[in-house]
Amino acid sequence: MTHPDPAWLTRALGGTPATGHLSIARLADAESLGRGGFALSSPAFPDGGELDPSFTAHEEDAVAPPLEWTAPPAGAAELVLIVEDADAGAGEAPCHWLVWGLPAQRAKLLEGEAPPRTGKNASGNSEWLLPRLGADDGTRRYVFQLFASDVALTARPGAAREDIVKALDGHVVAAAILTGSFAQPEEDEQWDDGDI
Repeated sequence: MTHPDPAWLTRALGGTPATGHLSIARLADAESLGRGGFALSSPAFPDGGELDPSFTAHEEDAVAPPLEWTAPPAGAAELVLIVEDADAGAGEAPCHWLVWGLPAQRAKLLEGEAPPRTGKNASGNSEWLLPRLGADDGTRRYVFQLFASDVALTARPGAAREDIVKALDGHVVAAAILTGSFAQPEEDEQWDDGDI
């Protein structure tokens, strides 16, 4: 199910609409975004900054990026993370990571750390889906959406995104977003002996 991009979300994304219809458009609103100073960040990239290839399919042994968050407002029982590609085109934004069971306190996920519980990404597995771009894909935005829920989710590991979104609907007390961009890396120049 897709939702029009609300003005508050377009502003939060730097003025560019999320053409893939992000989950946050369904689950949160202007009042819950950043409520009580709730914020999500990464030591690996600034909001709107570029993801290092070490977090994408363009580098061997790639892993999920590290994340840090501030304490959510009172009443939060647990945190849920949904990462989606905002620029994949019409329809639902492909899910790159679906995580829940995160502590409702100031905490972090280390680079490559396995989260408490994960659900299915757009490829049907329960891992960080490595961004993979073709030469004509341009720059894409990956939106990390963190939700503070007033109920603990009872979903089993491997649950689908729609199951998690349904469980969260009406229970989000605060939300935070962090955007990382990525473009197809340029090919290294090929050198031959004549160039030396």
